[in-house]
Amino acid sequence: MTLEDTTPTKDDYLERRALRRGSAGWLLLTGLGVAYVVSGDFSGWNIGLSKGGFGGLAVATVLMGAMYACLVFALAELSAILPTAGGGYGFARRALGTWGGFLTGTAILIEYILAPAAISIFIGDYVESLGYVESLGLFGLESGWPVYLVCFALFIGIHLWGVGEALRFSLIVTAIAVAALVVFALGAFTDFHVDGLNDIPVDGEAFGSNSWLPFGLLGIWAAFPFGMWFFLGVEGVPLAAEEAKDPVRSMPRALAISMGILVLLAVMTFFAATGARGSAAVQEAGNPLVVALQGDGEPTALSRFVNYAGLAGLVASFFSLIYAGSRQLFALSRAGYLPRFLSLTSRRKSPYLGLLIPGAIGFALAAGTGNGARMLNIAVFGATISYALMALSHIVLRRREPGLHRPYRTPGGIVTSSVAFVLALSALVATFLVDRTAAFMALGVYVIALAYFAFYSRHHLVAGAPEEEFAALAAAEAELERD
Repeated sequence: MTLEDTTPTKDDYLERRALRRGSAGWLLLTGLGVAYVVSGDFSGWNIGLSKGGFGGLAVATVLMGAMYACLVFALAELSAILPTAGGGYGFARRALGTWGGFLTGTAILIEYILAPAAISIFIGDYVESLGYVESLGLFGLESGWPVYLVCFALFIGIHLWGVGEALRFSLIVTAIAVAALVVFALGAFTDFHVDGLNDIPVDGEAFGSNSWLPFGLLGIWAAFPFGMWFFLGVEGVPLAAEEAKDPVRSMPRALAISMGILVLLAVMTFFAATGARGSAAVQEAGNPLVVALQGDGEPTALSRFVNYAGLAGLVASFFSLIYAGSRQLFALSRAGYLPRFLSLTSRRKSPYLGLLIPGAIGFALAAGTGNGARMLNIAVFGATISYALMALSHIVLRRREPGLHRPYRTPGGIVTSSVAFVLALSALVATFLVDRTAAFMALGVYVIALAYFAFYSRHHLVAGAPEEEFAALAAAEAELERD
């Protein structure tokens, strides 16, 4: 078996596409895992209340939490086997071939380009809400393209500075955001009322509807994408593998710890926000935690603090997801799946075009639509496809290559990854229940990308890229075994 690409590469090809190695230990990787996700505690999840009510979103969050837990255990094993910047693309490339690699990588790119666009809109909502509590002109800004532009320009600039500096910045901002969530919960629980949890009017025509499931049993399924928002992005930690210290040991550790932290934050935030002000009050809010603390509409010292800190949480995820998207694009470009010039790195070993081009696309989408919920749903569409394919990759490699050296092994083996696979497919279908327009928009982008791969890039792959070499080695070993 040979790779489809037979084009010789220049001697300096990989040297001009090298990342800075050894920049992140397990602590920075753990911080990165939490940073990817922490914005979901501040905004986005609450929209699920309008789809499933408190009970529907609660069940959806439990199921999606189980999906992510199973997926993270599978990814911990895969990232220890193949610690490269390709992440999910690299895993699927080994297990499912070039088509599987491209399908997975493209789905991840959709997620990591659209999620920052959604978060920039939520940042605008938090900035705008500050205009009502501060007299300073800066905080009189309204949510709109100037705010989105500042977000993309400022934080992409920090990434261009260097990965070590970027991850340390991310860790600091994430720590502030996590501390703020703890302070919010302590304050909100002092005003907790159980009857506020199920105060959304019941749709009597929905099958199985009641006060806890106001939109019926189908509301649980429709809430899947929003239950995911408490965890969306944690799977991006393996994308830092090439820049990590001892990734074989640090990657599984960081994935497990970050997932544990995220579960605690999700439970705490969900109950505190809905119990303090009621599910109906926060279900459509762009800044639900602030709304939860302002019962009469008047700002308090605590709501001001949470509003400021909410920006820190949103910035942490926005900043980190830009990093993840640039590394996935870098890996796909370096291997020839996307135009190769996109993987060129600067003197500071940053993939500058891999940062600038997705950033420009994300800004254009945010400024052009202003619809954070729709951007979120498109991101979830890409995410669920990638989750299903990554879980399938784990299953295939376990069955096809049982003797492969695995420094870390997934508890439960293929049963664990099978659970992730089934739940990911269920979440994919749920995106069509929530917003068919968003799902079909994402599907259209996916089809265009696949056409590019089918007719051009699959014939121009770079055999020397790490993920391609790893797959070629596996193919050679398989041929030797057959002989």
